[in-house]
Amino acid sequence: MHRIKTYNTISAKGLDRFERERYEVGQDIEHPDALLLRSHKLQAAEIFDSVTAIARAGAGVNNIPLAECSERGIPVFNTPGANANAVKELVAAAMLLASRDIVGGIAFAQAQDPEMSAQDMNALMEQEKKRFAGAELAGKTLGVVGLGSIGSLVARLGLDLGMEVVGFDPALSVEAAWRLPSEVQRMENVQSLFSRSDFISLHLPVLESTQGLVNDEMLTHFRKGSCLLNFAREEIVRIDAVLASLDGGQLRCYVTDFPHPSLLGRHDTLLMPHIGASTAEAEENCAMMAANQLKAFLEHGNIRNSVNFPAIELERTTDYRITIANRNEPGMLSHILTLIGDEGLNVADLLNKSVGDIAYNIIDLDEVPKESLLSQIRGVEGVINLRLIEDSPS
Repeated sequence: MHRIKTYNTISAKGLDRFERERYEVGQDIEHPDALLLRSHKLQAAEIFDSVTAIARAGAGVNNIPLAECSERGIPVFNTPGANANAVKELVAAAMLLASRDIVGGIAFAQAQDPEMSAQDMNALMEQEKKRFAGAELAGKTLGVVGLGSIGSLVARLGLDLGMEVVGFDPALSVEAAWRLPSEVQRMENVQSLFSRSDFISLHLPVLESTQGLVNDEMLTHFRKGSCLLNFAREEIVRIDAVLASLDGGQLRCYVTDFPHPSLLGRHDTLLMPHIGASTAEAEENCAMMAANQLKAFLEHGNIRNSVNFPAIELERTTDYRITIANRNEPGMLSHILTLIGDEGLNVADLLNKSVGDIAYNIIDLDEVPKESLLSQIRGVEGVINLRLIEDSPS
């Protein structure tokens, strides 16, 4: 029986992925094998000794102590792309709201006296509508910074709206490149993208290289009168720099999912709570994806969409599988295989992958290994942890 402790409210469609005869799931689970959460700020003390994996039903993992998890050999999973359509649709709404004073128009209409006659109201609306005039998106240039699951959808959205679309992503994967429409023009650097764009939409993770990316210097490259949209992460944008750019007229407006006290009450900002992925569909997709990844790991040791471990999957060929996380150092795998061979065990299949300082091994054996062998492997310098998986292949 696998035990999974949950934090936050997880969609029932995700929880239903765990068969009741094989899984015990809930917020009060003791000695859990895995943790499943959304926005809960996980503390190191909450990662119990029994925990072998953590899954976040969402893309960002800044609420999880990654360094601690890597040190203990615990893979952390996220769900990239599961909420991509929800964020894309909110970006579409944001660009429309930023191009025309729709919010002001709604507020004006709602503020009228309900005792006014319909005839007088119609006349007033016709008289005042010019106050809320704006511009169309068609023919404007959309710059997309970050062309992953969300960014590629936003780029396609811009094309569908009749916009010219330029994109920049220094770490564009082959998979992402295949998703990207051929009409999107790739920029060599982010400064070129800023200078060409009427609308700039950010879709980047928080990394050392992306923190404070939009700063005083970068904002000087923005086209005068452009609009910045940040539905990625708060830390990517320097708020003081944005305020100065708005005050100076370089930036026309700022639309963000991350409100800040200094932005309140301004006519040139549109602020929302963090609702980019707040749709029933996105929550269900994230929960199901996270659950499937935990199941694949707990039942077979396979790893999909981990932010700190390599992607690795090996089809089960025997009833006995061991998985080993170790420091990525020369000679580790050969040492482990020597210990297995000295016990007279046959390796039916194996796969080894590494990322950064972490290596991960999946080894299928024809016979169940003795506890003495497992203890020997655990004692090898550089081995972080070892799991024996005895579930029959399915």
